[in-house]
Amino acid sequence: MIRRLAILLLSLLIAAIVLFVLLRLLPGDPAAALVGVGATPEQIAAAQAQLGSDRPLGAQFAAYLGDLARFDLGNSFVSRAPVAGEIAARLSVTLPLTFAAFALALLIAVPLGILAAVRARSWSGQALSVLSQVGIAIPVFWLGILLVYAFALNLRLLPSGGFPLRGYGDPAGAVRSMVLPVLTIALVMSASLMRYVRAATLDVLGSDFLRTARALGDSFTGAFLRHGLRNGAVPVISVLGIELSTTFLGAVVVEQVFSLPGMGSMLLLAIQQRDYPNIQGVLLVSTLLVLLTGFLADMAQHLLDPRLGRRRHT
Repeated sequence: MIRRLAILLLSLLIAAIVLFVLLRLLPGDPAAALVGVGATPEQIAAAQAQLGSDRPLGAQFAAYLGDLARFDLGNSFVSRAPVAGEIAARLSVTLPLTFAAFALALLIAVPLGILAAVRARSWSGQALSVLSQVGIAIPVFWLGILLVYAFALNLRLLPSGGFPLRGYGDPAGAVRSMVLPVLTIALVMSASLMRYVRAATLDVLGSDFLRTARALGDSFTGAFLRHGLRNGAVPVISVLGIELSTTFLGAVVVEQVFSLPGMGSMLLLAIQQRDYPNIQGVLLVSTLLVLLTGFLADMAQHLLDPRLGRRRHT
């Protein structure tokens, strides 16, 4: 755990450095974007002094690392509001969307993936495999548009986009606005996840320990539940970490389709305004969430199969 934590912190530091350098290498000046078209050189110079972009790059980088050490993501160049507070408000939309979609994808993919493996030689198993391949090929934004057309425009059962002005103060409106985005991400994600569950289940079904358990008198269901699920879950756990990270990144895209005030809209607006602190903050928090997901998946693998740690030490 200490080794993995050290890797996580080092990766986060490298990501912060890369983000800082790449943003400063892009052409253009945030001060010019802030004052607008037709600004005089004196106005641009005053804006640069206000933003601190006229200081040497090394001084800017030292101040940036100092702020990160205090868990301070700085203030927006445009609104002058704290970046951390804005990200926290946006995460209240993005994280529930991500976790709800991921949970629904699991509920769909795990039973269907196991069923596709158990009935691999039947028409139903083949049909499930084909269905998962089709689901993987569908772009998530295109599926979102289809769901809007079906459930919002034609059936008029759900809103086509937006989020209540009162946020979760209007729980019914918040839930209704989340239904289509969650369903969009979950359907695409479950198609990919179902393939991994199917492959892991096929490995378990052909294993010696399952045949031995059956030979000792266990039923197929009993042997699979007692011995197969835990062994099959070990390789799937690592995939779940990747899929959860992908779900989070997919949520950022889907937020644009459904006009949700999450991390995606904040990032796009910050890019348009060349708001470096907001861009750095959103990307750094996104990187941290992805790294934490990988860390938790690795820890879960070791809890399920302690042999992984012993193999590493031998």
